[in-house]
Amino acid sequence: MDPIDMAVRVLQRDGLIVYPTETVYGLGADALSEDAVMRVYEAKNRPLSQPISVAVSDMDMLGAIAVVDDAARAFIERFLPGPVTVALPAKSCLPAILTGGTGLIGIRWPDNEIALAIIARFDSPITATSANISGEAPPTRPGEVYVPNDYLVDGGELPGTPSTVVDLTARCILRKGAEWETVEAFLETIR
Repeated sequence: MDPIDMAVRVLQRDGLIVYPTETVYGLGADALSEDAVMRVYEAKNRPLSQPISVAVSDMDMLGAIAVVDDAARAFIERFLPGPVTVALPAKSCLPAILTGGTGLIGIRWPDNEIALAIIARFDSPITATSANISGEAPPTRPGEVYVPNDYLVDGGELPGTPSTVVDLTARCILRKGAEWETVEAFLETIR
């Protein structure tokens, strides 16, 4: 069976997949299923107070789960798809647990053909947290994945620089990662 179809089948059963992005391997589950999201927290041994990002495959999917103003749209059009996570006000369709009580949802739109194909075929956002136990290094190759999962899609060795996390409501960088200098310069123009 095609690895993309297999990954989608696992997601449809509230299972956990490991998938490649343009940065590190991610741990994916149906982001609209509270049961699947809880499995991600358990697999990673992650405190429930820490939010988990989600991944989308297009602007329509992004707009369905988050509130996007004009400045946020300009930022998204400039940097996504790419190695940037944007934090935006979450819409009520998402399980509240994903926001860690902040009301914001971190969104990735990965620049990786495999990740985009899985999300597009699943036709719904999936979780986009690194496929590691909380506090450990994020995996850049399949042999480094020790987090429990139901299916791993091998995308070879990945670069390993984590995404830059940007709060688009406060217009600030929360975590410096890939391309952060370019991101910071752009934020100055929309403040």
